[in-house]
Amino acid sequence: MPSPFLRWAGSKRKLLPQLAQYWGADHKRYVEPFMGSACLFFFLEPNSALLNDVNVELVNAFSAIRRYPKAVYNLVTQLPQTSEDYYFIRSLDPLQMKSIARAARFIYLNRFCFNGLYRTNKDGDFNVPYGPHKSGSIPSLEALRLCSNSLKGASLCTEDFESFVLRNVKKGDFVYLDPPYALSNKRVFRQYNAQTFGVEDIDRLDKLLEEVDRRGATFVLSYADCEEIAMVADKWTPSKVQIRRNIAGFADQRRLDTELIVTNAVSNQEMSAP
Repeated sequence: MPSPFLRWAGSKRKLLPQLAQYWGADHKRYVEPFMGSACLFFFLEPNSALLNDVNVELVNAFSAIRRYPKAVYNLVTQLPQTSEDYYFIRSLDPLQMKSIARAARFIYLNRFCFNGLYRTNKDGDFNVPYGPHKSGSIPSLEALRLCSNSLKGASLCTEDFESFVLRNVKKGDFVYLDPPYALSNKRVFRQYNAQTFGVEDIDRLDKLLEEVDRRGATFVLSYADCEEIAMVADKWTPSKVQIRRNIAGFADQRRLDTELIVTNAVSNQEMSAP
């Protein structure tokens, strides 16, 4: 089974068993509007998938891994890993690079930045500081090849989550939504930038879930258990699970939070219950 080749703040790796309970053999296609590290996609290994994210550098990295895993691996493993080198590589303009070099830079920065964050300044420049401690090593070539094989059946897009879903979702699809958290009109530290997903977008998300359901598709939404999402969640079938947040800089500051799983489906476990 492939594992995500990226570290990703807010990743739902620890919720995979619960989220996978809603995937079934009758689902024709996997659709993810906020793919991030795509950990559920790699866990389920669907034969057909649509993956989307507004982060152009992220989508380029996935596209390069799908087509050229060995070339990306060879390049990223050649990059020096000191603090000075990190800041030099961070300063490079990805728009002046070809796809493979951009992907190698992205994976390198993701591996050696603080806590796997992806954050940009107001000009759109990646600005997360160096933080390699306990970051692990660059993914192996075999790991990248496994991801590449899984991605062969996926189409990759980069657009607004609403337009992506409205343009693509149809009956029989399984739609997993894991948007960046927007709480009390404040930017959450792990968001890409100030325009990524805000409280004002929750209303769009609410209407989008209704449309996905109307089209005969299954949706599963994961979100922080917070006041902002309560009215959306209460329209469907929410469940609460605890998850440890790994975003704090020190282990003793990390805490258990409550996550909501909102869906219009019945889990496999519920279907098999007497």
